[in-house]
Amino acid sequence: MRVLVVGGGGREHALVWKLSQGPEINALFCAPGNGGISSIAKCIDIHPTDGAALVAFAKKELVDFVVVGPETALAAGVVDVMEQAGIRAFGPSKRGSQIETSKIFTKNLLKRHGISTAPFRVFDDYREAQDYLNTLSPPYVVKADGLCAGKGAFVVKEKAEGDAALKELMVENVYGEAGRKVVIETFLRGIEASYLAFADGTSILPMTPAQDHKALLDGDEGPNTGGMGAYTPIPFVDTKLSISIDRLIMERTLEGLRGEGITYKGVLYAGLMMDGHRPSVIEFNARFGDPETQPILFKMKSDLLPILSACIEGTLKEVEEIGWKDGVSLCVVLTSRGYPGKPEIGHLIRGLEDLKGQSGVFVFHAGTKKIGNNYYTAGGRVLGVTVIGDSYADAIAKAYDAVSCIHFEGMHCRKDIGRKALLTGTQRSVNEEN
Repeated sequence: MRVLVVGGGGREHALVWKLSQGPEINALFCAPGNGGISSIAKCIDIHPTDGAALVAFAKKELVDFVVVGPETALAAGVVDVMEQAGIRAFGPSKRGSQIETSKIFTKNLLKRHGISTAPFRVFDDYREAQDYLNTLSPPYVVKADGLCAGKGAFVVKEKAEGDAALKELMVENVYGEAGRKVVIETFLRGIEASYLAFADGTSILPMTPAQDHKALLDGDEGPNTGGMGAYTPIPFVDTKLSISIDRLIMERTLEGLRGEGITYKGVLYAGLMMDGHRPSVIEFNARFGDPETQPILFKMKSDLLPILSACIEGTLKEVEEIGWKDGVSLCVVLTSRGYPGKPEIGHLIRGLEDLKGQSGVFVFHAGTKKIGNNYYTAGGRVLGVTVIGDSYADAIAKAYDAVSCIHFEGMHCRKDIGRKALLTGTQRSVNEEN
């Protein structure tokens, strides 16, 4: 089978890496790909949102199956144009992707179908939103309606922060049209989890739950990012709680979408806040998470392609339960100086060869470019150092040992990825957008 993966980040490297192990695949392409992906797939210089060019390429190369990675491509309707061209494509339609591209759409959907989420108000007028903030006492959350690359959610701890967030979104238009409308919601307390499931329109197949680390700095300090690391499994989501999440949130959301004329096929990803055994939805994403995909797929034993195919065919119930490797899988993201603002690029990356072939360790590339035999930084999130260890402590030690082998100018990473798993009882997290 000839497969095209759309996207060029760490998530797509993980997808390409996992798909390449499948016995049915004899050709792999990635558009646009990155330095690391180029070692296992042919990279094609096509932008992920250019549906017409992607269809033309797929037809020319007789591509049998397309996997759409980024939310921007889903929002651009790449799955729709592939299907119109008679090419099987994994991912929700443009209408289905509204569950991520519009916070307002999602909050209203959850409210209509009785799915637990934070109380909220919606505003499209700056003065009215400002007046409403004046009636609130922090903490609360201000979110842009649209896509902001994981950076459009503001946890307000002091009144001045709320005023600044509204101004940034609705007056200064930092995120353009995405911030023209905002959601202001109650702050949820508890422990955060990333809960991903495959969906075929009528049923789901859950993956192993993960925990992301959104803030740039240790201790969940600093600005939000696209994600600084993740690990799986998570100790506070057991089998009983997973069954409850499936029934009360995932299946009910899928049913709600179907009742509103949307047959949702792809990955349904819930960002959840757990207060004890009571899960509430912070947000939904319409695709594999990044960086959650890296540790999840690194831990997966099952072949990925049959599961993706079953989602498209509507036969997910016929798929056997996903097999998982023993232990803990953990990913530490290495970023460029200046991220998440204006990251520096073009710096030589050293040390990757020292980790090649090391058991239980793999470095997924995100923002890299390969020139000759060398790799250079080409984005904000550069690499995802991913490991499997026997325990949380072992995985943490293994990951940071591997990180210590890699060097590039301005390199930054959090030093506390996975530490939350070692804490008990008093874990706290903030409402974050992935």
